[in-house]
Amino acid sequence: MSQKSLHLRLGITVSLLAVFLVFYAIPTFVFSPSNVGNIILSPLFWPYVLAGFTGIVGLSLLANALSSGDDTPFEDVETEHPEGSAPWIRLGALMVIMVAVMLLLPRLGMVWTCMLAFAACAFMFRTRHPYMAIVCAVIVPLLLYAFFAHVAGVAIPQGNFVRLP
Repeated sequence: MSQKSLHLRLGITVSLLAVFLVFYAIPTFVFSPSNVGNIILSPLFWPYVLAGFTGIVGLSLLANALSSGDDTPFEDVETEHPEGSAPWIRLGALMVIMVAVMLLLPRLGMVWTCMLAFAACAFMFRTRHPYMAIVCAVIVPLLLYAFFAHVAGVAIPQGNFVRLP
């Protein structure tokens, strides 16, 4: 498969996905109250923005495929990943972290679960700055909680064991 045919196939698929999102999925499955005064606060705003960006990417891939004259194949002879099965193990570990987040959210609350998930991901991806990762894993969720709970007035889910003020 050449890069031109890959971009053409991806461009058509992504453009059709954007059309599906804009004309069927978002109007059907995203509910919005009719009295929202500011469009940015509407639940429809960000799905339409993402669908628009998806359409732009699809059209860009189509334009690249149609304007490119290069039809040489880009596939390598070497198909084995140089790290072996390590990427698949990391992907499985990330899946375990995601399931753990979903199971821990009702029990520990959003802030504490995010701290644990951030730290677990940082160490799974072998960060070069482990102390900074721990500091960020603690401080970023606490600052976000403080902003949303006390400044924006949004209720953040609390756990069964420890409640934040």
